Amino acid sequence: MTPNPPLPTPRSPLPNKVLILGSGGLKIGQAGEFDYSGSQAIKALREEGIKVVLINPNIATIQTSEGMADATYYLPVTPEYVRQVIEKEKPDGLLLSFGGQTALNCGVALDRDGTLAEYGVKVLGTSVKTIEDTEDRELFVKRLDEIGALSPRSVAVTDTASALKAAGEIGYPVMARVAYALGGAGSGICRNEKELSKRCGMAFARTNETGASPQILVEEWLGGWKEIEFEVVRDSFDNCITVCSMENFDPLGIHTGESIVAAPAQTLSDSEFQKLRKVAIDVIRHLGIIGECNIQYALDPFSEDYRIIEVNARLSRSSALASKATGYPLAFVAAKLALGYSLLDIENRITRATKSCFEPAIDYVVVKVPRWDLAKFKNVDLRIGSEMKSVGEVMSIARTFEEAIQKALRMTGIGAPGLAGEDALCGGSFTQPGKIDAKIRDALSMPTDRRIFVIYRALVEGWTADKIHSLTKIDKWFLHKIANVYETEKELRGTVSSEQGSVLVRELLAKAKRLGFSDSRIGEFCSLSEKEVRALREEFRIFPAVKQIDTLAAEYPAKTNYLYMSYCAAETASGGIPIDDVSPAGRGVMVLGSGAYRIGSSVEFDWCCVNAALTARKLGRYSIMVNCNPETVSTDYDMCDRLYFEELTLERILDIYEREKADGIILSMGGQIPNNLATKLFDA
Repeated sequence: MTPNPPLPTPRSPLPNKVLILGSGGLKIGQAGEFDYSGSQAIKALREEGIKVVLINPNIATIQTSEGMADATYYLPVTPEYVRQVIEKEKPDGLLLSFGGQTALNCGVALDRDGTLAEYGVKVLGTSVKTIEDTEDRELFVKRLDEIGALSPRSVAVTDTASALKAAGEIGYPVMARVAYALGGAGSGICRNEKELSKRCGMAFARTNETGASPQILVEEWLGGWKEIEFEVVRDSFDNCITVCSMENFDPLGIHTGESIVAAPAQTLSDSEFQKLRKVAIDVIRHLGIIGECNIQYALDPFSEDYRIIEVNARLSRSSALASKATGYPLAFVAAKLALGYSLLDIENRITRATKSCFEPAIDYVVVKVPRWDLAKFKNVDLRIGSEMKSVGEVMSIARTFEEAIQKALRMTGIGAPGLAGEDALCGGSFTQPGKIDAKIRDALSMPTDRRIFVIYRALVEGWTADKIHSLTKIDKWFLHKIANVYETEKELRGTVSSEQGSVLVRELLAKAKRLGFSDSRIGEFCSLSEKEVRALREEFRIFPAVKQIDTLAAEYPAKTNYLYMSYCAAETASGGIPIDDVSPAGRGVMVLGSGAYRIGSSVEFDWCCVNAALTARKLGRYSIMVNCNPETVSTDYDMCDRLYFEELTLERILDIYEREKADGIILSMGGQIPNNLATKLFDA
């Protein structure tokens, strides 16, 4: 934490009634993460005895459930309807940061048309002026310039002719970014006048929800630079901490929502990390943000040169990821800060021993992988870029990047066994003699939702990490980690001989598990069934350890059972028995979540899972939740007695069930993924 003596003075009086704007219907770029953040905000306000009014027409959410807000209006989150609710309910305060871009734009419009001033409604937390400073591209650059914070060379324009002139001065290619846009909508790389004219035509035709004229920022293209994010929290007394750093697997040009993301950032030097952390705190203080925000950087991989791409003065999908990755309840803390509390006042709900002014420390690695459903549409462009197309995401936790990414790829539910290079996963045939290299080169140069599998296929075909890097600009650290997995795959395949069958020794099996290979995948390489590999593991006493997320890397004891499993945890000297952070419950009901959001399976199943867990607790039954979706309420730290942030596979569910000795498993609440496990679990 950055020290800021003296201690804060007493906070201002609390409001009597607060209006929270939800995010409305789920859409690409704005999904269940705002049900999580809004639900936490409601809890924080209700804890203070404040009456809560919620506007959200999404009936599938937890926040609109009975017993959450004091009054819930199933109305569109638009200025017209929100104005009517304000007139009727007469709230003292308004929270805009918990409903995504929809709530933010609506709040800005209500401020501009005088509604908030007319009815005496105070925006709590970050002010509308600060929101405008971060959303309006021209104002944003000016505010950064005031403190010498670097941003890309750029020009803000409101018509196509001005955009073409700006691009001519900056030089092609350029990045065009649209103001007040959700999920990078309308933004993209333009390599010539034709592409820029087309993008401007679409962007300027778009209705601006704030009532302002559409605006585009034409900026220099920083191709090949790393993309780094920091989640930052600041209170009204100017105390400021960074909660989490995150690094995109893909370089700049791929939207964060489209990229694999690792937390904490894996390839930064300490000097780079400290520099970006300091800049983040300086920027957030200068902008005057109160609560939580996200700052995104482009970082030159060959120097410490950086550019600030954007600041989100609200909670976002990255905020949900950072919160679940660290165990730091960002939305809850942000709501308390909006009421005027200091970071020194708010208890860390994980440790119960420290305050929220302690920066989280992570002794594990988190990997987020997006989920796309592009195959459901005809003639769709499969390429990914600066606009979001993913419909959901998963998060895995492990002790090595290799283990974490393999787990995450299985979690997506697309049939991937982990890292693999089969044609079906690569999105086409790569077996035509003489043309394999050309197809791989094209697939790596023009990224699609299947590029991670094409990278693995390239390694299978003999490509080096350096060669892959030259086309993708993905950091070589990540590529070498993927290469480690392939080298182990070759070792596993080498255990099979025509004379003896498979000879899988303990050392190699343990190594494969540490690198994230599933039992079924190991069996595939070694001509064994999944059941036979599991039996061999048990014979060798190779089990995953149960580890705890405590926000402070075991410096303080954690009081919350927020768990994951890893084969890379420390082992005792004898027998290879892993050291667990918690003892088995020996009771309880396991509830299996729905995994990644996808078309046909979304937040409605999270509603079912949360209510199943809450009902079990009301009936006096110990509840154990298993899910891997960071956007959900079911993966919040306080929704059940024990939470496993884990994959929904037969292997892992059996690991948890056998270890916890649960009374039973509820499969019917999480949709198709748990249902598909029913027969396998029965047979096991």
